[in-house]
Amino acid sequence: AADARTARRARGPWREAWSVFRRNYAALVGLGILCVVVVTVVAGPYLYPVDPFDIVGGPKMAPGEEPDALLGTDYLGRDVLAGLVRGGRPTLMVGFFAAMITTLIGITIGALGGYYGGRVDAVLGRVTEFFQVLPALLFAMVLIMLFTPSLVTVTVAIGVVAWTSMARLTRAEFLRIKQLEYVRAARAIASSNSRIIWGVILPNALPPIIVAATLATGSAILFEAGLSFLGLSDPNVMSWGMMIGSNRNYLREMWWAVSFPGACIFLTVLAISLVGDGLNDAFNPKLRTR
Repeated sequence: AADARTARRARGPWREAWSVFRRNYAALVGLGILCVVVVTVVAGPYLYPVDPFDIVGGPKMAPGEEPDALLGTDYLGRDVLAGLVRGGRPTLMVGFFAAMITTLIGITIGALGGYYGGRVDAVLGRVTEFFQVLPALLFAMVLIMLFTPSLVTVTVAIGVVAWTSMARLTRAEFLRIKQLEYVRAARAIASSNSRIIWGVILPNALPPIIVAATLATGSAILFEAGLSFLGLSDPNVMSWGMMIGSNRNYLREMWWAVSFPGACIFLTVLAISLVGDGLNDAFNPKLRTR
């Protein structure tokens, strides 16, 4: 057992994390589903070049009823399959870039507060608490209504309201790591504060941040779907949330127009959650021996 642990340490933390991750079958299933979704939304529009706003048949046609619309049509006669194929790309893009904004804001505020402490930490802590007590959905709705509803506006709004948990996680990691010996050694050789923050502490704080960023992507996708459901997204861009929102009044008459995009959102968020759980197990040394 001791030799096995020594061999794992010799492989490096990232290779060891990948070794643990690939033994997690649920995480591999999630990764497989996510890869299928990404490939479908990237290559799908080229393989199925149908505009999701085009009227291809009669309204409310069930799946299989119209050869040109395999998954049926919505209340206007638009192809549901085309909406799924074209709508996945904006949904994933909003989720990914909103998670990036959330991560960047959270890391910056959490790193500065955790490293400097004192008055800097107190001020940034109050800013974090202010954003944390604001109703995220209402705040995002206000931001979107102040500007023209678009994918960029929605992405920025989600990123701006969802960074507080990332900031708290980053702050906790910096408070823990800045007391370790190699950080003290960096100070002893007169390394600058920026060098210590971004070059010494942050790389060692990345594992839990990566896990949190992965889960933030799934949350952002759900957030975007909710805003689109309320009609607060770009009306000229098809997304899974927009499909659900525009057809919600006809759920009993045509379940497929709501169920199919809902299933796509569910599977995508589930896959991201499974991958996030797998990364958590892989990066957490306390869980590697399970």
